[in-house]
Amino acid sequence: MTQIFTPPETRIAIVTGGARGIGAAIATRLAEDGHDVAILDLDREQCADSIRAVEATGRRGMAVSADVSDEDAVRRAVAQVADTFGPPTVLVNNAGVLRDASLSKMTVRDWDFVLDVNLRSAFLMSREMEPHFRATRWGRVVNLSSIAALGVFGEANYAAAKAGVQGFTKSLAIELGRFGVTANVVAPGFVITEMTREVARRVNMSIEDMTKEMMVNNWVGRAGIPEDIANAVGFFADVRSAFVTGQVLYVAGGPRG
Repeated sequence: MTQIFTPPETRIAIVTGGARGIGAAIATRLAEDGHDVAILDLDREQCADSIRAVEATGRRGMAVSADVSDEDAVRRAVAQVADTFGPPTVLVNNAGVLRDASLSKMTVRDWDFVLDVNLRSAFLMSREMEPHFRATRWGRVVNLSSIAALGVFGEANYAAAKAGVQGFTKSLAIELGRFGVTANVVAPGFVITEMTREVARRVNMSIEDMTKEMMVNNWVGRAGIPEDIANAVGFFADVRSAFVTGQVLYVAGGPRG
């Protein structure tokens, strides 16, 4: 017997790490697509521009201060969103950090911090959202990975976390599908954001030189922009993507994976 899962009349999305860059573009895209959007970030004051962009679409926006690698903080944040907007049913785990070093120079602290923010947070957020998914019998999870999941020098911690995100998401797709929930991954390639500009500064390169270096195996002839990633997230979050789950989409200007 075919199950029909009906989306809620008001779709409420949570985007982690949405204060700037890719997260901010995702929040705006989801708002344009008809979602009310809650942005979780360490400093809610830094989310002001993102919230203004959400509200400019006519949708509701709110910012919540939260360390999404902390179990209690995640519990409080999701409860605050539910109390204010109603049950959230779209989750975008976008929060991420880098702590680059070669293996011999990488500290346990560097390893743990990157795994906590990039992978542990996806687990904590997804687990906290599950009761809302079950009650509503509908939902979307979109987790941000990276081409780094395929391996990169000096980012063993980040590569491990982003590869872990992919396996975690495929497991979510299996566990949550019976509740009308899809779970998918968007894996960006080189995207020009403040984070990548900071990486360039750290290795004493201009962003222009870094972009040229990263264009190897990029067949569309340009670097990515946050909106490229937001568009892919929007596809997976759409009500019309109900038959797509457990997938990894590399948005990288060339074939990957």
